[in-house]
Amino acid sequence: MGSPLLLSLRSGTALVEESVEQLRLDSPSGSVTFNLPAPGLRLALGTLASSRATEDELAEQVLVSDGVATLAQFYYCLEQLRGLVLLSYSVPAGAGPMLTFEPTSPAFRPEGAGVETDRSFVLSRFAYGRRVQSALVLDSPIAHARAIVHGTNGAALLRELARPRSSVELAAATDRFNEETASQLLGLLASAALVSEARADGSTAEDEDETLAQWEFHDLLFHARSRSGRHDFPSGATYRFRGRIPPSPAVKPHMSEDVTVLFRPDLHRLMVGDVPLTRAIEQRLSIREHGERPITVGEVGEFLYRTVRVRSVRDPHPTGGRPYSISSRPYPGSGSAYELEVYLTVEACDGIPPGLHHYEPAEHQLSRISGPTARTQALLRSAAAAAGIGRLPQVLITLAARFQRVSWKYESIAYALVLQDVGALYQTMYLVATAMGLAPCALGSGNSDVFAQATGLRYLEESSVGEFILGSRRR
Repeated sequence: MGSPLLLSLRSGTALVEESVEQLRLDSPSGSVTFNLPAPGLRLALGTLASSRATEDELAEQVLVSDGVATLAQFYYCLEQLRGLVLLSYSVPAGAGPMLTFEPTSPAFRPEGAGVETDRSFVLSRFAYGRRVQSALVLDSPIAHARAIVHGTNGAALLRELARPRSSVELAAATDRFNEETASQLLGLLASAALVSEARADGSTAEDEDETLAQWEFHDLLFHARSRSGRHDFPSGATYRFRGRIPPSPAVKPHMSEDVTVLFRPDLHRLMVGDVPLTRAIEQRLSIREHGERPITVGEVGEFLYRTVRVRSVRDPHPTGGRPYSISSRPYPGSGSAYELEVYLTVEACDGIPPGLHHYEPAEHQLSRISGPTARTQALLRSAAAAAGIGRLPQVLITLAARFQRVSWKYESIAYALVLQDVGALYQTMYLVATAMGLAPCALGSGNSDVFAQATGLRYLEESSVGEFILGSRRR
């Protein structure tokens, strides 16, 4: 006997009859073609495309139309559809299903037999609801399937599962479904890891898993959503905004006309006589306390020139696969987008006035945004607290991302790429500061709201994603 679950083709999948001898299924993840399908198999695929049916009902269609000989082909076809995550699953429930489960990877194997009446379940602490197009969807970073919620019945079911419920309690709490339906729904939700079994003391199976207990919701969601395997959304360089939104420029326009022109070091001399790379790597340290002598404008200029200046800019070349302008800089950047902008909040520097400055990497100069304000002081105090030091750092370098430089090209992985770029720039800054004899220290956190207020930037357009303090080294 097959599963009592109702099967259908998942949303976005279309059945195309190419000819009498061929059927094709088109889906967001690709196409699959069936050659010489028997009439019964055609009928079953048509049922999956237009409505819902159990596996037994579909097999009966094939059996009546074609006889026993085609059943093997039918079951092989179902396995193909499962492997390609083209089937969705739901539970029969009166006027229509309350939840439809769509696999996001072949690892999902639904449990349609239901659960025992003495077992209680509660929504996973990793489960979350959101709108996808016009549907309410329940999803989770530990799941291999998501649940589409239908109407008030589905919403009522999820509301009840905010606390531990058995199938008996779930059916008794509402008159919208019976105990058998509740049992099957809990079985599917458990198969998808959208609910967790609850113990008598209120603890869950998730709480007892030492590895899972140490994951926070937002960290696990970010990890699963920006890597392949636990979702089926487009990923990588999809250029989904090409022709719809113009790309951001490779180099950010000037923010101010009040500029400080910076020192440019002799790179040829540095290539010959600079500290060897291995020594810089081995001697690299996070140095939080700065010396009594302030860092100088010359040192800041050399540091920025060696780490973040623009070496060259290349215009778009659409026919050559480059539909937006790119630049070259000393550190590696994802897709040469170079979305990171560098801001200096200066407390003490010989030659640079205190306040907030933006580094212009093409001109190699600082443009002054403001003098010292309550917000710039708050940034410096936050940096001192993050570093665990008793006085303000000489210079706070804030890395901000122009997010659309990356998200215009990349889908699903854009923010992950931003953080990878921050890490690459941190290492470059550490090694250059070590070679120069300065005191560098990357920080683990910063206040993006205060930074947005200090700069006047739009939080969702350009926001701080990393902090790094720099100063002179103590003797």
